[in-house]
Amino acid sequence: MPLQISDENRVRTLTLNRPEVLNAFNEELYHATATALRDAAADPEVAVVLLTGAGRAFSAGNDLNEMQRRITDPAFNEQGSHFSTMIDALTDLPKPLICAVNGVGVGIGATILGYADLVFMSSTAKLKTPFTSLGVAPEAASSYLLPRLMGRQNAAWLLMSSEWVDAEEAHRMGLAWKVCEPDDLLPQARRHANILADKPISSLMAVKQTIVAPTRPEIAAATAREIEHFTVLMGGAANAEALADFTGRRAAR
Repeated sequence: MPLQISDENRVRTLTLNRPEVLNAFNEELYHATATALRDAAADPEVAVVLLTGAGRAFSAGNDLNEMQRRITDPAFNEQGSHFSTMIDALTDLPKPLICAVNGVGVGIGATILGYADLVFMSSTAKLKTPFTSLGVAPEAASSYLLPRLMGRQNAAWLLMSSEWVDAEEAHRMGLAWKVCEPDDLLPQARRHANILADKPISSLMAVKQTIVAPTRPEIAAATAREIEHFTVLMGGAANAEALADFTGRRAAR
């Protein structure tokens, strides 16, 4: 199962479960996560959603083997992607979303935090958005959500540099709410989730609705702009070279 789902005290925990590839998102995981978010939204017994990763990573981002296949296999590319299905489910989620970043978060493993209401990070975790090193554009409305969350300069560095940002830096930037020792990460995230889950779901949803309602048109507009740039850049010289280098290094290992 690419996604583990468990319930306790009105908190639904979703655990990305592809540890052998550092929880990289393939089409199956995008679809499973989107479905789980929609199911949590509709379930009257779920007050809070907690998202984390299995093993030593939160998520290594988009499965680059599938990205390369999209370039080389027109039939696969024509099938579309459940990436947008998951982003729509995140945008539409009417209940609090808590992310517990247990290890590395790369690409969507970092930009997904723009949709979280609370982010907890392990002190050993780190984040990277490698868009420029892959010769592509931002994704998941991160070009809008991250400057709004972190400030323009912090977001510009994260999105432009393709450099790692450690947990303390993420906290300073405003991307992480709390930094915890590794063994304390899930207990702390669950403790705060339980505090929220004790509140009336209708009230939690009202608070979230009033917070996110002004952002929804902007998320849609940012996503459209990003897709336009991504479409032009994916398969271009810089992107093809980066993916070939990645798959070459993997084959050598």
